[in-house]
Amino acid sequence: MKQRLLGIFSVALAAVVLAACSEAVVLNSKGEIGQQQVALIYQAFGLMLIAVIPAMVLTVLFAWKYRASNTKAKYRPKWSHSTAIEVVVWGIPCLIIAFLAYVTYVTSHKLDPYRPIESDQPTLPIQVVSLDWKWMFIYPEQNIATINEIAIPVDRPVRFDITSATAMNAFNIPQLGGMVYAMAGMQTQLHLIANEPGTYFGQSTNYSGAGFSGMRFQTYAVSNAEFDQWVDKVRQSPAVLNDASYDQLMVKSRNNKPEYFGSVQPGLFLQILDTYMGGRMDPDLVQQVEAAGKSQRQQHHHQPRSDASAPAAAEHAADAVEHGAAEQPAAGQGENAAVEGAQHDGQAHGAAVQH
Repeated sequence: MKQRLLGIFSVALAAVVLAACSEAVVLNSKGEIGQQQVALIYQAFGLMLIAVIPAMVLTVLFAWKYRASNTKAKYRPKWSHSTAIEVVVWGIPCLIIAFLAYVTYVTSHKLDPYRPIESDQPTLPIQVVSLDWKWMFIYPEQNIATINEIAIPVDRPVRFDITSATAMNAFNIPQLGGMVYAMAGMQTQLHLIANEPGTYFGQSTNYSGAGFSGMRFQTYAVSNAEFDQWVDKVRQSPAVLNDASYDQLMVKSRNNKPEYFGSVQPGLFLQILDTYMGGRMDPDLVQQVEAAGKSQRQQHHHQPRSDASAPAAAEHAADAVEHGAAEQPAAGQGENAAVEGAQHDGQAHGAAVQH
């Protein structure tokens, strides 16, 4: 009777576990990176079962064979060594560990979050900033920004440049794979791709305070045409993401609804990074700000907006950065002169876009 109840309980437990796995978003990946990570989980789990299952079976067999009522079992109190057993108990774990080490080495490079995804389509950059307690997303190529909502084209690689303006968080879209920390004054990267249309939730997986539980966002994987329509919808918003609106976003708030910004102040993401660098930008970052300012001004001139006065502050900031970069001394004048030029550029940028 006890054995029958144990068998029924085991079957029921297995059914519950399998049902839970079918609903687990991590195991129901919709992206290339996530699918490879799921395959890695199954490989590691299968290798562990090679050692776990025999150990569990032998435990039951030994307990049954050498029970007190079995008088036929041979008792060997002087038994001390068996070469065959030693080979099995040491050889199999060593083989498992060696194979896991190989798999870990290969996949740690193959699934490196900084490694671009090979594709015939260009990579879409999205700049991610974690705030208290919401996510801010900037599309530098489209010159738009959102709060707690992103859209990405299906089958197009996406590069997330991630930082934090407050406490450390962790950026994660479970069904697409990967998780990378967002840290103040540092920029991390995560490359993902969605291979199926759908809506996938994103979240922070690192506790950051009282509003942490509501720090979620929606990711819409759509066709290229639908993505263009979504971008046009965001551009129609009269809100501008600049110093003033960014200061408002820095105020702590919980369970924030999605917001749209029709234009973005040039170099804002790099300015957020520079907040924790003593007000001095790295020369490479200065060049990036200059290039971003030129590119976004060209887009602005080719696509005039009805609210032309809105991006005036952003235009002035980009001009200040460009003017500062133009005054940098030539590389041939020495390393000290180059450093002084970079500091002068950072100061010019800081004066133009200082909170």
